[in-house]
Amino acid sequence: MMKKTLIALVATLAMGASTSWAQQVLRMAHGAAPGNPRSEAALKFAELVETKTAGRVKVEVGGSAQFGDDVESITNMRLGTLAFSANSQGATAGVVPEFNLIGLPFLFRDLNHAYRVVDGQVGAKLDEAANGKGLVLLALWDNGIRHTSNNKRPITTPDDLQGIKLRTPPDTMTLDIFRALGANPGPLAFSELYIALQQGVFDGQENPLMNVYASKLHEVQKYISLTGHKYETTPVLASRMIWAGLSKADQQAIKEAAVEAGKLNRELSLAADTELREKLAAAGVQINEVDQAPFVAKTQPVYDKWAAQFPDLVKLIVSEAGK
Repeated sequence: MMKKTLIALVATLAMGASTSWAQQVLRMAHGAAPGNPRSEAALKFAELVETKTAGRVKVEVGGSAQFGDDVESITNMRLGTLAFSANSQGATAGVVPEFNLIGLPFLFRDLNHAYRVVDGQVGAKLDEAANGKGLVLLALWDNGIRHTSNNKRPITTPDDLQGIKLRTPPDTMTLDIFRALGANPGPLAFSELYIALQQGVFDGQENPLMNVYASKLHEVQKYISLTGHKYETTPVLASRMIWAGLSKADQQAIKEAAVEAGKLNRELSLAADTELREKLAAAGVQINEVDQAPFVAKTQPVYDKWAAQFPDLVKLIVSEAGK
């Protein structure tokens, strides 16, 4: 009896070792703080991947730039040393410039309008462009409609941006927008932004309210102006090198997980866009609305510049957006 029990125990342990050995552990990077919709969706993605692949694939999530910032993550995916990233649109556009076009100024009325556009032909075109640079686009999560904060004054007209040192992502489109509006923009990694604002390296920055709140940027900013100057996605990307080594079944399961987790991301983002105005005001930040018309007029040259570089894609995006 003792011998049979020992044999059964050894067999069970062997099966467990075999299962553990067979499981593929893949890393996912993102730069968002805990509680941010991107962070919550990344955890949901990991949970769904393990379930949908019946444990064959496990995703280890490294938030707050634990596995590198967004730019480093793009590089590592192209090298095949990182599997996934819930990345920023700006960093992605540094390698796949077509992603810049989602951020054309004042393109979308609201978040639902943006979702309808990016989930169709536009998203397919971006996936095609990403593939050419060693990346696979799994889904387009949300990174909100962006607003402007600073420590100098409320922004009510483009003239109020004159001379303001404004941090942007490493994103050519955002730099173009704020140069057209008269600010003094400069790129900086998001992971370094809080300290840069605290030390006065920059007067202000631009982000959706959910990023401002989750990363506590309101602690080091006096004014938030609801400029709504651009929309950004969160491209959920995979390394094409690692992707090619997965089975078709696991590829399908991972894509489904990315889209499903994206629904949570968007739900949280939509809720945050309204709720956080009250929370930020309660925290002592002065919030003001703006008349977008003069901002729209000042940024028309941005459309002209990008239409000259990507005429077909700009035409498609503008048409899909009903502009």
